[in-house]
Formats: sequence, C-alpha cells, structure tokens
Amino acid sequence: MQTLLPAAHRIAGLLKASGATIAVAESSAGGLVAAALLAVPGASAYFLGGAVVYTRQARALLMGIDDAAMAGLRSSSPPYAVLLARTARDRFAATWGLAETGAAGPTGNRYGDAAGHSCLAVCGPDVAVGVTLETASGDREANMRAFAAAALALMERALMERVLAGG
Repeated sequence: MQTLLPAAHRIAGLLKASGATIAVAESSAGGLVAAALLAVPGASAYFLGGAVVYTRQARALLMGIDDAAMAGLRSSSPPYAVLLARTARDRFAATWGLAETGAAGPTGNRYGDAAGHSCLAVCGPDVAVGVTLETASGDREANMRAFAAAALALMERALMERVLAGG
C-alpha cells in the first residue's frame, strides 16, 4: 500500500483542485486502487464509490452489466475495462471512472490470459482509454500491487493531460 500512496496523493490533489470526482471498478487489484485513494485525508471530497467486480455475478449485481451488455466483449480486455470505467463513472455520476480487470495469478484466467495480465481504463470528460499490462509473473500479490499502481498511473496521466490542455 505504501508504494501506491504517492500517486494517490497526487491524484487527490488534482481531483480536489479541479472539483472533479472519481468512481472505481476493479477486479484483480482486489480493492487496492480504492484503498489507496481513500487513504488520502479528505477523500470524501473526490471519491464517490467503488466496487470489486471479481465475478460475473458481481458484474451484474454491482455494475448492472448483464450478459446482453457483454455481447461481443471479453472480460480482461481493454474494451471491457472501458465499459467498466464508463459504468462506474455513470452509476456514481462521477467526473471520472477508473477500472482494472485481469488475472493476478498464480495461474491465468478462463479466457486464456496468463497470470500477470491486466486491462486498465479511465473514462472521463472527452476521454476513454483502455490499455493492457503484462507483468509476465505468477506472483499474485506482486501482480495486484502492479495492477493497482498501473491503474493509478493511468489516472494520473489522464488528469495531467486535462490540466495541460487547460481543462
């Protein structure tokens, strides 16, 4: 957790300065993204909520994403991560949505992705981007930390780009 806090503090500062809010949906990071953002004092000013969407049932119950909405999508893919980020943003009426989905390990997932595979996405004002991270490691705990760190880095980049663009 300690390694995630510097990025969380920077994100918190950027969100607070702009009056923006965030909602998080994560899977293989197991809540580390939300925990890091909530560890910053004053989190209630920017953090609206989050969900650990670890199963198909959680996806339907927590996010309202049913099988019809998944038509043509595969879990642990950038398009699915974007859907999760957009859904989190919309369900919480937040400015930004941040999502992570993957295979922490020690083995891969049922979709054929190896351990250490994660897809991350951020969705916000005029931005929706999904990326893939491959750690090539079966170390579950290390992967969870790496996934959370990558999600926070993606969020920070999106916020910085917004600031640099004058928004």
